[in-house]
Amino acid sequence: MRDLHPAIFGMVMATGIISLAAGLYHQTLIGDGLFGLNIVLYAGLCGLTTIRLVAFPDAVWSDAGDHARGVGFFTIIAGSGILGSEFLVTAHSPTGGLLLGGLAVVLWPLVTYGLFTRLTIKGRKPPFTNALNGAWLLAAVAAQSLTVLGGRLAGSYPSYAHVLLFFALMMWLVGGMFYVGIIALIFFRYLFLALDPADWAPSYWINMGAAAISALAGTVLIEAHPAYPLLKFLLPFMAGLTLLFWVAATWWLPLLIILSVWRHLYGRRPLAYDPLYWSAVFPLGMYAVCTYELAEALSLPFLRVISAGVFYLALGAWVIMFLGLVRHVGQSLGSQGLKS
Repeated sequence: MRDLHPAIFGMVMATGIISLAAGLYHQTLIGDGLFGLNIVLYAGLCGLTTIRLVAFPDAVWSDAGDHARGVGFFTIIAGSGILGSEFLVTAHSPTGGLLLGGLAVVLWPLVTYGLFTRLTIKGRKPPFTNALNGAWLLAAVAAQSLTVLGGRLAGSYPSYAHVLLFFALMMWLVGGMFYVGIIALIFFRYLFLALDPADWAPSYWINMGAAAISALAGTVLIEAHPAYPLLKFLLPFMAGLTLLFWVAATWWLPLLIILSVWRHLYGRRPLAYDPLYWSAVFPLGMYAVCTYELAEALSLPFLRVISAGVFYLALGAWVIMFLGLVRHVGQSLGSQGLKS
């Protein structure tokens, strides 16, 4: 528990988005089953994180000052936002979505400003090549998860629709700001600094996931524009930027596959279970969902073929990861039993 990775809520993010994708394709049994499982995972991880915070505050503080691990705390916000969307869409429970959204809204400034302040005033900082990875884009993912949930909640609370939609719009723009700034640094890391197969972590799949959730957030705002005059005024801007985010996510997909093959075949990196691999499952599921929603919002029905193919790929990746998790936990418990 002391060494629990801050990005462990990536498991909730991945499970949640696969559940939502299954709902889009009328796979009700899969969608509902994953939703129920996600509630258990979220509650369990919240419990473990709380205990860790109380029992090992030094470890939490150390993670918050670690450039490579600290950004993993953004998964708590994104996981809460995505589970809130599940309550709203899958369980048809605006109350559940509102409660989880409220928690995420409280956590967002605490994590964002607390983490960035801690890393800014830190005396000794690591080399750029050791500090930067794809997990930094979780800052964008967390903001966009609030856009998606806030935009969808507006339909359930019409009296507060203007407030919710303005908040969702602001978070969409903040998320876009994070994506543009951080992805530029990642391009610089890729193209102008040495990159060993060991350095190419699964978290770099968030390069695509952050763009995909930004596209999804844009479609939510586009669909909500009749309810808010400001969104009507910005509709052409939102449509163009949403399409840009989707194209960016699409562009990343082949390159990420190529680099993954390079890492494991050329670099001979083992395919053992690692919590960070949830960072590869989430972007696939998010791409499937954002492509489906983009096809609806911009009347591009031919994109559904792409969405369906990526959904089943993401579902297969989730199954492999979950089986790896079960095996990993079983081995850990067996190891502890032998030691005792």
